Amino acid sequence: MLLKRELLEDIKAGRVDIVFRRWKRPTVKAGGTLKTKVGLLAIKAMDEIRPEDVSDTDARRAGFADAADFRKWLLTMKEGHLFHRIEVAFIGEG
Repeated sequence: MLLKRELLEDIKAGRVDIVFRRWKRPTVKAGGTLKTKVGLLAIKAMDEIRPEDVSDTDARRAGFADAADFRKWLLTMKEGHLFHRIEVAFIGEG
């Protein structure tokens, strides 16, 4: 799972703890870790959801202003069959 540097910095600082992904098959799993440019992330939970079920609260936890802002972003993403809400946490440099 590739994440932009700005998003990684927000995760590291604790401002973001959810990311959303639409893909053909998941590339991470709950309980795993992900090595990134800023350090190691824990993949705390991963749930398949429908994009229309993303709440304003979850959208804000992912760094968006609200669910409408999230939906605008989603229109720019590549197509995929599965959509996941992924809880992440920064666990250290590495």
